[in-house]
Amino acid sequence: MSGKIPDMDVTMLSALAEPTRKKIVELLRDGPLSVGEIAERLGLRQPQASKHLKVLSDNGILEMTAEANRRIYKLRSEPFQAMNDWLKSFRGVMEDRFDKLDQYLRDMQDQDQR
Repeated sequence: MSGKIPDMDVTMLSALAEPTRKKIVELLRDGPLSVGEIAERLGLRQPQASKHLKVLSDNGILEMTAEANRRIYKLRSEPFQAMNDWLKSFRGVMEDRFDKLDQYLRDMQDQDQR
């Protein structure tokens, strides 16, 4: 991977930091749901669910389609791909640190056995 860190919208992290919104995203991982289904599964009133869904939609995490008088929400893949790419940029650094720690612990163990 090049030295450039992929772009990731920090507002996504902010939107997901709220526990109810995180639960909504986890629910939608299994597929699209209506506002009513989301509210029912999370034990929320529909206006509360709608408020959280609006924040998630405004931050590009969800997309909504209208079917008759129902609003169906589903996850957008792009923000999660951007987050995954951003996290990958740390993977090499962290693996290197773990390798160094592993070697350090082995060296200490070797010293103790002498």
